[in-house]
Amino acid sequence: MALCSSCSAPLPANTCLCSYCGTRNDMDFAAVNRFTIAREPSRRLCPDCAIQLETVKVDTGAGLFAIERCRQCYGLFFDLGEVPAFLEASVSPAFAVNLRKIATINEERGNFNRPVRYIKCPECGTMMNRVNYGTKSGVVVDQCKEHGIWLDNGELIHLMEWKKAGGELLPKHEAREPKEYQRSNSPFPMTTPYLETSITADVVSVACSILRDIF
Repeated sequence: MALCSSCSAPLPANTCLCSYCGTRNDMDFAAVNRFTIAREPSRRLCPDCAIQLETVKVDTGAGLFAIERCRQCYGLFFDLGEVPAFLEASVSPAFAVNLRKIATINEERGNFNRPVRYIKCPECGTMMNRVNYGTKSGVVVDQCKEHGIWLDNGELIHLMEWKKAGGELLPKHEAREPKEYQRSNSPFPMTTPYLETSITADVVSVACSILRDIF
């Protein structure tokens, strides 16, 4: 469990606000030690706080990235193509899907109480679309098709853990075993055997009734 950067109190995975001292913590880069903050602020504005973003240079060990971050809410803005590139460079490749691990990650890190809101692109100011990243991640990001993706504080580490558990392999996993996956994830029991048995029993009952009438 992460600790508050101010008082070292434990922080639940789905919140950045310390309940002990009230400090807002950076949940994403707290797990990345190799990063520096540029002196010159970005010309882009945070869509939530309306203040200038700062450029954070992150060394993943497999690549250097310049990501814009709000110093107040710790939201992140990635240019087009940077999110998958960052995940590829910072997370070891997975070769299998761990469904139980993915469910645990989404349960622990999902902020289900966060109100739905639409925000403007930090670059062009147009309203961004809300998209479930990777269609299966459970992380709803704000996307501008022209300029990039905005991640709220904590969503990057959520995506990193999702990828590590094989989340990006889910579409192939489901395509390979569609019947088994649908059956195991269906909230309703299979009813076909019951219907066949019921129909057969009705036919036998009618036949017996006819024979009794004849004889």
